[in-house]
Amino acid sequence: MSSEKTPSIQATPMEGIKSEPQTPSSPDQPATSQTITEKADESKDVESQAPPPPPYHVFNHARKRQMVYIVSVAALFSPLSSNIYFPALGRISRDLDVSMSLATLTITVYMIVQGIAPSFWGSFSDAIGRRPVFIGTFIVYLIANICLGVSNNYPMLMVFRALQAAGSSATISIGAGVIGDITTSAERGGLVGAFGGVRQLGQALGPVFGGILTQYLGYRSIFWGLTIVGGMSLMTIIFFLPETLRTIAGDGTVRLTGIHEPVIYMINGQPGAKDSHPEVRKRSVSLSIIFSPLRFLTEKDVFITLFFGSIVYTVWSMVTSSTTALFQETYGMNDLEVGLTFLSNGTGCMAGSFLTGRLMDFNHRKTEKEYSVQHGYPTSQRINSKSHPDFPIEYARMRNTWWIIALNVASTAAYGFSLRTHMAVPIILQFMTAFTATSVFSINSALVIDLYPGASASATAVNNLMRCLVGAAGVAVVQPIIDALTAEWTFLMLAGITAVLSPLLLIELKWGVGWRLQRAEKMKKLNG
Repeated sequence: MSSEKTPSIQATPMEGIKSEPQTPSSPDQPATSQTITEKADESKDVESQAPPPPPYHVFNHARKRQMVYIVSVAALFSPLSSNIYFPALGRISRDLDVSMSLATLTITVYMIVQGIAPSFWGSFSDAIGRRPVFIGTFIVYLIANICLGVSNNYPMLMVFRALQAAGSSATISIGAGVIGDITTSAERGGLVGAFGGVRQLGQALGPVFGGILTQYLGYRSIFWGLTIVGGMSLMTIIFFLPETLRTIAGDGTVRLTGIHEPVIYMINGQPGAKDSHPEVRKRSVSLSIIFSPLRFLTEKDVFITLFFGSIVYTVWSMVTSSTTALFQETYGMNDLEVGLTFLSNGTGCMAGSFLTGRLMDFNHRKTEKEYSVQHGYPTSQRINSKSHPDFPIEYARMRNTWWIIALNVASTAAYGFSLRTHMAVPIILQFMTAFTATSVFSINSALVIDLYPGASASATAVNNLMRCLVGAAGVAVVQPIIDALTAEWTFLMLAGITAVLSPLLLIELKWGVGWRLQRAEKMKKLNG
């Protein structure tokens, strides 16, 4: 019946007037299928001619990598200050006439403060900017090193090690904040991997230099060396690192002034600067802002991710912190030789960061294509969790975690027994443990930034808080446990704990997307 009515709707043009396709101009002039098609084609033409959306940040990829390397070198001082100290534990124990357990306790204190301090610094940097906090905490760090260089008793060592940790640990969360400011999730994996890889140079080279300095100049020379190289890094930040917090710098086009402007901009001008204002409203500093990162721990997906990561970090820290005592007792090594054995640990950390960063970028692109095929999008279209909230960023980040955890458990389980063999075997196993542990850290760091891109420094600080507090507890008890159970059974037990808790990752993969979407919907209702 409808086919019979169609001809009557499409009226024939009046005689003597040439017919042309017309677009209806009023409700009284019905649209034909031809005009509808033409209008759709015109719409597509308009869309194809529309300018592409502005980039997330004006920095190109090369400039972003340069920025990442600047903050990575700064963040290097947190692990460097911890690991350069390990070969000196025996000398500190003898020089200050304290037990090895008390000497190791200075590592525990360092880790506790290393965990707590970034929660405050990260909140400040999310409110007042990255540069002011970077510069301020570095000054604190340099003062602590000078005081450690002149310390001559155990209480002074404990107090200024805590101050040293308070200054250096902020660099990790603020560096992660810079990465979150200038990158999208699609490009973030590789840059987070580079950030971790450069930072892990402290794991690789710190103990070597610590062993050399302790062997020939005494352990206090470690702190004078850190003062010199730390001062150089501070100068690099002052001269070359611009403010990146989006509430202050926007997408890089907002003109910077005062402490937010690096010296290089004062000399050469700020590239791409406009008289524009940030699109995001600036946050004010308050008590609630300082403690706000702790609310992340109330989110199920965040807590699961951080808790399991803290277990892996703790086991790795227990392996690392017990190395000096175990290798000196088992193989009769001196300070320098022990320092050299840490090369495998540091190399594993660097390899884990760089390779996992590339793996995360590959996994993200692979998950993008799978998502596009599933939803009928072009496979060339870039997808991320911001543009498409239901994009499974959890799966994109964690899809290869299963074999990383399997290697971690196996290498940890075998480590204690390997001390009965040639020293090369435990050194290789330390490499594997460090490689896999750092891979987990890199995945966790990227995922936490993805879950809270607007507060990446605070979220990273909470990640650091949980890892360091749980890790500090592990470091404090590892030597008594080894004395009671032997190294073989201690590390076999730790491997078993990691294996038993690994199903937490399956829970995150299965329900993490739903929890994240529920949280986003809840925040949308609160804000609107």
